[in-house]
Amino acid sequence: MSDREGHSGIPPGDDDLSLPKATVAKMITELLPNDVTCAKETRDLVIECCVEFIHLISSEANEICEQDSKKTIAPEHIIGALKRLGFESFTEEVEDVLKDHKQQQKDREKKVSKLEQSGKTEQESKYESQQQ
Repeated sequence: MSDREGHSGIPPGDDDLSLPKATVAKMITELLPNDVTCAKETRDLVIECCVEFIHLISSEANEICEQDSKKTIAPEHIIGALKRLGFESFTEEVEDVLKDHKQQQKDREKKVSKLEQSGKTEQESKYESQQQ
């Protein structure tokens, strides 16, 4: 079963798609000044807007992907979708985030490779580094 399928094995309808309310509430709280609060209805509206934005971008990226005769949406398809939909001002930040993500992946792979080469468990390696 894929992530998009519901418990019954069929893809969820648009009404079933959402974002974690606690996560969104935390993000809103972190962005607002301390003396400003956010009503529950406002948080729910923000969630609906975010879901709609994701749907819009992913649909456009899918069209670009199909035009490129690809079956997997790649980061460049998302960036292309942002440009096509008039969100050019977002692309620089998206490209920066993508660059950071790729670097984190490389660092993570190096760490795993180094651990595998040592022949030790992760716990043994942590213990040794604490002893030093």
